[in-house]
Amino acid sequence: MTHWLLEPLAYSFMVRGLLASLLVGTVCAVLGTYVVVKGMAFFGDALAHAILPGVAVAYLARWPLFAGALVTGVIAAVGIGTLTRRGHLKEDTATGIIFSGAFALGIALLSTVETYSVDLTHFLFGNVLGVSTADLWLTAGLGGLVLLLVAAFYKEFLVLAFDPVLARMLRLPTTLLHYLLLVMLAVTVVVSLQTVGVALMVAMLVTPAATAYILTRRMPAMMGLAALFGSLSAVAGLYLSFYVNVASGPAAVLVCTVLFLVALLLSPRRGLVWEWARRR
Repeated sequence: MTHWLLEPLAYSFMVRGLLASLLVGTVCAVLGTYVVVKGMAFFGDALAHAILPGVAVAYLARWPLFAGALVTGVIAAVGIGTLTRRGHLKEDTATGIIFSGAFALGIALLSTVETYSVDLTHFLFGNVLGVSTADLWLTAGLGGLVLLLVAAFYKEFLVLAFDPVLARMLRLPTTLLHYLLLVMLAVTVVVSLQTVGVALMVAMLVTPAATAYILTRRMPAMMGLAALFGSLSAVAGLYLSFYVNVASGPAAVLVCTVLFLVALLLSPRRGLVWEWARRR
């Protein structure tokens, strides 16, 4: 077992991939607790796809793809928040419009490049084994910033997530907090691109947090369990990619899904098996 665990770590790219997986799994899961509680899963999925124009422009201009994705993600998040907050549209409608328009623009831009399907495949499905040292530092910096903001505004985000009316009564800056949460979500999506890609991003945000939600309803415990499940799934996906020769991003998502199904069936209080046993 020790040899099985340590053998991949003899390669530097596996060590970088392992560290990136731990970071991404933790950050996505912690912020994903707010996504699950506030019912923002569709927003997270849309935001992951809406960054494609930024990736396309950066690719065509020979700029860092990470920078293009980050700028577009923040613009999309703020745009959706503005349309929703001013009462023009409901959040799901605004999200759908910006998501489809931005994704179509990205595909249109990329279709002008003959080799785009090969060059940018890892942004759709992830390529954690291609993480460079610079990518790792950038992921650690932005991911650490997101976790620091979660810790700093924990109480405010908690009130906003569970009782927006109470948040306004307490005179919390609800609009600022809402936009801050959207921008943090955009940063998390961009940070996770290299690991799981655009197509699988929402799974890392939602599934570990949903698994923890089944097991506990206390927010600190939910965040801790979600971080554990997210990092464990990401690392397990990396090892599966090494030994079974499958893509690491889909492997991590499959591990997440298995953990969710186990919790759904066997959770002591809300598991389907125990519910069936009580009825019998």
